[in-house]
Amino acid sequence: MQINTTIANLKNYKTYLKVEEAVHEFMRKKEYLKVDLPVLSPALIPESYLEVFQTDFTYLEKREKLFLTPSPELFLKRLLVHGVGNCYFLGKAFRNSEPNSERHTPEFKMLEYYKTKSDYMDIADELLELLRFIYIRVNGLSEMERRKKQEIKFQNKKISLSKWEKLTLAQAFQKYAGIKDIELFNDEKFIEKAKVKGYKVDGFTFEDVWSQMYTQEIECHLGMNGYPTMLYDYPKEFAALAKLNKDGKTAQRFEFYIGGVELGDCYTELTDWKEQEDRFNEEYRKRKTSRKIDHPIDKGFIEALQYGLTDCAGIAIGFDRLAMIYANATSLDDLKLINIR
Repeated sequence: MQINTTIANLKNYKTYLKVEEAVHEFMRKKEYLKVDLPVLSPALIPESYLEVFQTDFTYLEKREKLFLTPSPELFLKRLLVHGVGNCYFLGKAFRNSEPNSERHTPEFKMLEYYKTKSDYMDIADELLELLRFIYIRVNGLSEMERRKKQEIKFQNKKISLSKWEKLTLAQAFQKYAGIKDIELFNDEKFIEKAKVKGYKVDGFTFEDVWSQMYTQEIECHLGMNGYPTMLYDYPKEFAALAKLNKDGKTAQRFEFYIGGVELGDCYTELTDWKEQEDRFNEEYRKRKTSRKIDHPIDKGFIEALQYGLTDCAGIAIGFDRLAMIYANATSLDDLKLINIR
């Protein structure tokens, strides 16, 4: 365990606190309800592309498996079903089996919020407001300065918060990887093209190869062209909880990037409980095939949807990464006063 007492770390940590205060202030102004939620659950949403932490609750001879929540979604949507309205959570989340790096730790803080009677594009508009508001509060700008300055500096790059750079996922793969629509949305053709490009494909799933190419050829360009990048309309295979578009191939999902750093993930939420149940079963099957930790499916989540989830959209933002951007830090470790590694 390391104590990071450098002046730089202390300065960055204070910026982290300013970002946190700005988020709470913005949410109050927009009339989102702040909710406190558990981080332990006996069942989870099955997501084949991430691993979880498992622990045990013990009391005398009683033993129960519990899991650290990788996101607060399973609780927030229950609250939405019961009429809580626009709400948000800012707290801890946990994801296993991913290497520690400058931009990832297994324990991190997540900002997740939901807006009713909205879709993913509504969230995108409000998110840009939030990014500008944080900039104003972190830098203590006057009214006159607010009108002029909407630009942050991150790793020697100037990024204007005045608008999005918008790209569909298909446009990004065509532009940066030379992958056409017909290849992107056809597993066999995509694998074949990846093989020609030199990727290892034997023994890997479509999702595995897709992620390799996305990481190597797409991500490095996002949020690097003077504006935050909003990358939207993902293949349905990568959006288990999102409403599908009319094309049947893509889902109403976006991710956003600043300076090559992925910061958040947004969906127009799927409200059809039967379709959600089918997708859960498919995700659970994939988890079993890949030998991930076998946790129970959150059946209560499906039961809640049966009561009727109002039309809404939600976004999950890696708060530590967001604070890293505003602190102009190179690593998440630069924000910490105590590092367990």
